[in-house]
Amino acid sequence: MKRIGLLSDTHGYLHPRVSVFFKTCDEIWHAGDIGNMETADRLAALKPLKAVYGNIDGGDIRLAFNEYEVFDCEGVKVLIIHIGGYPGRYNPLARRLIKEHRPGLFISGHSHILKVIPDKKYGLLHINPGAAGNSGLHKMITMVRFVIDGKDIKDLEVFEAPRGQKM
Repeated sequence: MKRIGLLSDTHGYLHPRVSVFFKTCDEIWHAGDIGNMETADRLAALKPLKAVYGNIDGGDIRLAFNEYEVFDCEGVKVLIIHIGGYPGRYNPLARRLIKEHRPGLFISGHSHILKVIPDKKYGLLHINPGAAGNSGLHKMITMVRFVIDGKDIKDLEVFEAPRGQKM
């Protein structure tokens, strides 16, 4: 069993409650638009970090992280990419990767909109954790945490705070 903390679109900002919300997590996954290496380093200092780069990330982030990651977590194949779309509206690269790797969990960011959607066509769960940073059109900062226990993805919890609010 693993407890996962998931966020995206930090754009160089970490909410003061990130460490509290992810305290019980075993790993932190970041779905791109990290913003800078300092942000990645601060997350990695909390828990082991898996991350992909996003469209706003510069060369240092792109050297440190890949465009997408495919890996196994507790028996669930996971695919993370920054720009991927969502069930019924995947972009071409995400659709190709989903068909090729057949993940049970597909994670993307970019939209700044929190979504958790089962995809019956491809037999996967899609999670977009929304945006954890202060840049963009979103009004709420969001992050999620969940448990992967065997093939079960469960106990999903959402952190939500208005932008600019510290607690």
